[in-house]
Amino acid sequence: MKKVRIHKQASCHTFRHSFATRLLQAKYDLKQIQTLMGHTDIRTTEIYLHVLDDLGDRVKGPLDA
Repeated sequence: MKKVRIHKQASCHTFRHSFATRLLQAKYDLKQIQTLMGHTDIRTTEIYLHVLDDLGDRVKGPLDA
């Protein structure tokens, strides 16, 4: 990781969280995300909604102009 100068540690949880957040940003249905993430309780999936509220519309994807 030294070559790309990434100093923050990442875990499987980090990638799952990022994936779910990006799906929400892309307007995927919360129920679909629940299924993809393997959550039995929708309240677990709803945790990702607070991140989306915090980000607002400021976040752009790496391929966005």
